[in-house]
Amino acid sequence: NCSNNYGPYQHVEKFIPRQITNILDGQRPKLYGRGENVRDWIHTEDHSSGVWTILTKGRIGETYLIGADGERNNITVLRMILRMMGQAEDAFDWVKDRPGHDRRYAIDSTKLRTELGWTPKHTDFESGLAQTIEWYTENRAWWEPAKAATEARYKQQGQ
Repeated sequence: NCSNNYGPYQHVEKFIPRQITNILDGQRPKLYGRGENVRDWIHTEDHSSGVWTILTKGRIGETYLIGADGERNNITVLRMILRMMGQAEDAFDWVKDRPGHDRRYAIDSTKLRTELGWTPKHTDFESGLAQTIEWYTENRAWWEPAKAATEARYKQQGQ
C-alpha cells in the first residue's frame, strides 16, 4: 500500500498534474470542498523504489506501507503550485466536495524502512514539486491528448 504519488507521467486526472496542466492551459485550477483534505505525498520514483525493495527483499505474505512522511493538505499544495508557477495563491475556483471524500490519508512506512532498509530519496517536497512542474511544462505532447477528455468527464460530474 502506498500514499498519494506525485511526479512525472501521472495521468492528468490526479490532483497535482491536474492543477499544473490547468495552469499551463490557462485555466483556473479547481479545489474540492475547503481544501483541508490531507494527503501523504510520495514522489513516483520513491514509490517505485519502495515496490522494488518489497519485491526483492520483502517476505511473502507480509504487507508493507510505502510512504515518505509527506503529509500536506490540498490547499497548501495548490497554493505552492500556484506560487511556483507565478500565479496568485488565490487564483483558483472552489468546487463542491465529492461525496464521501476521505479527509486524511496517512502512511506509516516504519516496517518497510526498518525491516527492509528502504528510505525515500525525494524528501524535499518543494524541490520534487518544482521538478514535476518542469516535467509537465516540457512534456505537453505526453499529457495533452488525455486532457480534454479528462476535463469533459470532470465537467459532467460538476467538478
